[in-house]
Amino acid sequence: MFDLDGEARERLIVWIRRRMDEFGITLEELEASSAADAQKAPMYRDAYGNTWDGQGERPEWLTRAVNAGQNMEHFRC
Repeated sequence: MFDLDGEARERLIVWIRRRMDEFGITLEELEASSAADAQKAPMYRDAYGNTWDGQGERPEWLTRAVNAGQNMEHFRC
């Protein structure tokens, strides 16, 4: 994560607000999108970037790892 303060932070805020205006994005839409992203956050991840949110059928990459003797909790985010 970047640590911005002072003028750099203010310039970034101005840039973001201009892009939001340019593309017609409201704060409400941005908040809703953030909430949706949080709900989709993965519960499991492997070293290759495969992820699973814990919903639905367990993915093949995780099933293979468990069948090979790995504990599923090893992959929990």
